Amino acid sequence: MLPRKTLTAGLALGLTLVVVPAVAWTAHSATADDLSPYAAAQAQASVNEPPPGLINALSDDLGISQQQAETRLVNEAAAATVEPGLRAQLGAAYGGVWLSGPTAAMTVATTDQAQVAAIRETGVEARVVGRSLQQLDAIKATLDRAAAKAPKTAPVWYVDVVNNDVVVLSSTPAKAQAWVRASGADASAVRVVRSNEQPQAYYDVRGGDAYYIGSGSRCSVGFSVSKAGSQGGFVTAGHCGSTGATTTGHNRVSQGVFRGSSFPGNDYAWVEVNSQWTPTGVVNAYNRGIQPIRGSQVAQVGASICRSGSTTQTHCGQVSQLNTSVTYPQGTVSQVTRTSVCAEPGDSGGSFYSGDQAQGVTSGGSGNCSSGGTTYFQPVNEILQAYGLTLVTQGGNSPTPTGSNTPTQSPGGTWAAGTTYAAGATVTYGGATYRCLQGHTAQAGWEPPAVPALWQRV
Repeated sequence: MLPRKTLTAGLALGLTLVVVPAVAWTAHSATADDLSPYAAAQAQASVNEPPPGLINALSDDLGISQQQAETRLVNEAAAATVEPGLRAQLGAAYGGVWLSGPTAAMTVATTDQAQVAAIRETGVEARVVGRSLQQLDAIKATLDRAAAKAPKTAPVWYVDVVNNDVVVLSSTPAKAQAWVRASGADASAVRVVRSNEQPQAYYDVRGGDAYYIGSGSRCSVGFSVSKAGSQGGFVTAGHCGSTGATTTGHNRVSQGVFRGSSFPGNDYAWVEVNSQWTPTGVVNAYNRGIQPIRGSQVAQVGASICRSGSTTQTHCGQVSQLNTSVTYPQGTVSQVTRTSVCAEPGDSGGSFYSGDQAQGVTSGGSGNCSSGGTTYFQPVNEILQAYGLTLVTQGGNSPTPTGSNTPTQSPGGTWAAGTTYAAGATVTYGGATYRCLQGHTAQAGWEPPAVPALWQRV
């Protein structure tokens, strides 16, 4: 296991991000005031030691060294921390964020050349683009509204922030282009890419421990959750079971009931378990150990991500695109995340995680783990909000549970993603009160402690 990397004064203050390897964080190192916001976030992220199993998984599956894997985790955590503030600062000119290279260097896009200097002061790369993320999302939303008329040979479309356009994947490009034109979307901003992808929902098991629905199909647990007035349970894929369906666990012991399920349109569900089962904030990564889950900050495009399932166990890859729509034979599912992680039938509903942050539940995909493939997941924060659930997390830095068997939970309060807040409004979160500094519509990952540009603790 390599030593943790830390940062010294002047780190990451220009266009190119630099990480200083294997030096001690001592009293002689720079203080937070000496560092750019990104470098300060790196310093904070370098405090927690990642589990060895995760480092090995990233090194094996991404083809990078263990040192690069450790550096990558620090940079990914820093990117998740500073992205909400950058989005708010750039406003309508914001063009998106992506991570690249073996150590996940961060790039921020803007349509306004005048904002480049401010982005660089944050400590990250800047790129001027022709379309804002708001414009790209609107173009994709136009395609979403026309999903029912999309050709069966065009099952996937997504916002591509790296190339600043919207991509449609199709085995018959001419048909896809005709659909794009008929949809009313700005065809000049849509790129049709030839692809033989034929996504399908995986009805057996995916990610984490197996569970069985009724007397037949098998799926996987996504993440443990709690809900006021209930025993708690877990989130999983909606296509695994309908509301009211009963489940048994991996050991065939009576387990729970689907209390909510949505598919297609969405692909999420939650199962309330009985008193024989105790939700815990970890993921079974099989031969790579037990993975603790400590939150649900959104991993950005280019970030490493892993999936655990009982058919193919644990595999890792990268986040390809956020805000993707994918059409299965049963219908279109929107706002899923596209990844380069492989999966196979039998992996449905299981855990997608980046570092120790829960990302989502496996929806479907194409390809396999022999030749490679593409897999989609439903973001976990949307599921939590939809059903009023709280993610169960594992406290401490150990890769395995220690001390009390009672799991900790993500902070709650009156703050909620999707709510529009005016400057001066107050909310509670994690037992503290915060005042809104700038009017905005809250999004998952913009929790008050994470975005000091938007919220001030009072």
